[in-house]
Amino acid sequence: MSSPNRLDLKLRAAQRAIDLVSPGMTVGLGSGSTATLWIRLLGEQVRDRGLTIRAVASSEDSEHLARSFGIPIVALEESRQLDLTVDGADEIAPGLALIKGGGGKLLREKIVASATKRFVIVADDSKVVDKLGNHPLPVEVIHMAAPLVKHSLQELGFQVALRRNVDGSPYITDEGNLLFDCSGLLIDDPPRLAAILDGTVGLVEHGLFLGMASLALIAGEDGVVERKS
Repeated sequence: MSSPNRLDLKLRAAQRAIDLVSPGMTVGLGSGSTATLWIRLLGEQVRDRGLTIRAVASSEDSEHLARSFGIPIVALEESRQLDLTVDGADEIAPGLALIKGGGGKLLREKIVASATKRFVIVADDSKVVDKLGNHPLPVEVIHMAAPLVKHSLQELGFQVALRRNVDGSPYITDEGNLLFDCSGLLIDDPPRLAAILDGTVGLVEHGLFLGMASLALIAGEDGVVERKS
C-alpha cells in the first residue's frame, strides 16, 4: 500500500477539525493550503447539509472562498469573540509554539486567532519541529520603516529578504505593508525574540504565534494525532 501524499494528510487533519464545529458557532477562517481545505469542507456542510454558522475571515482569499459556499461572513465588530478558529502553520514546536504567515496573511491571522476562544491548528506531520526557525519567519513592516527594521533583524542574526511576487515586484499584504522573510537562525527562545520584535518601531507584526493554539491536529501515515498546549 502506498503512503499518503501531503495533500491527503492535510485533508485528513482538516476533516477531523470539522468535528469541532457546532451549529450556531461563529468561526474564524484561517488562510493557506490546509485552511483552504478546511474552509471547503466547512462550506460543503453549510451548502449541502444546512449547517448554520457565521464566520470571520483572516484574508480576502478565505473570505471569497467562504462566500462561494454560502458561508455568512461577519466583521469582528459584529462578533468580538469567536467560538473556534482553525488555521494551518508553517512550523509547530513543543508547547504549540508556531511560525505562521508563509502565505503572507500573518497580521489578520493573528488578529482572528487572538479573538477566539479555541484556536486549533491543522497540519501534516512535516510541520512538526523540535525548534522553530527552519522555515523563514515572516515579518510585516511599514514601508517607511523597512530599512530600519531590516537592519534590526540583521543585528539579531537573521538573513533578511524582501518578499517579492513572481514578476519581481514587492509583495504587498492585505493591509498594504511589506513582508520580510527572516532565515538562517534557529530560535532558541521564542518568547524573548517575540518581545524584541514587538518592541521594534515600524514592525507591524511577526509570524511567531506563542501561547495561542490550544490544540493541533497533525496527520501522519498512522492517522491524526492530537497535540495540546
